[in-house]
Amino acid sequence: MNIPEKLLYTSEHEWVRMEGQKATVGITAYAQEQLGDITFVELPEVGKSVKQFDGICSIESVKAASDVYAPLSGKVVELNKKLESSPQLINSSPYQEGWIVKLEISDPNEKDKLMNSIGYRAFLNRPEK
Repeated sequence: MNIPEKLLYTSEHEWVRMEGQKATVGITAYAQEQLGDITFVELPEVGKSVKQFDGICSIESVKAASDVYAPLSGKVVELNKKLESSPQLINSSPYQEGWIVKLEISDPNEKDKLMNSIGYRAFLNRPEK
C-alpha cells in the first residue's frame, strides 16, 4: 500500500502535509479503499475553526458516510473545490488531487500526537483484537 514518507497520519486515517503554518489534509489510500467509490464530499466553510481530532467535514460513498477529523487544530483557509464536482479524485489520487482542506495551524506541537509513515504502516498491520 502506498504510504508517502513525508506525511503525518492519524489513527482515523487522515493524512497531513505540513508546510510552515499551513497544513494540507486528506484521507489515506487505506481509508478511501474502505469507503469504496466516493460520491459526495461535504466541505466545511472557509474560516471554520477546528480542534485537533474534531470532525471537520464528511464524505459519502457507495458503502457508507464517514466523518473526516482534523489532524491539527486551526482554521480552514482553503477548500479543494474540485471535489464538489469530482469527489472521486479522493479515490484516484488521495495524496495529491484528492486533498480536502488546508488549515492555518494554531499549535504546531500537536504534530507530536500524529504518526509518521513507519508508525502508520505498523498501525495498519497490527493484529485485530
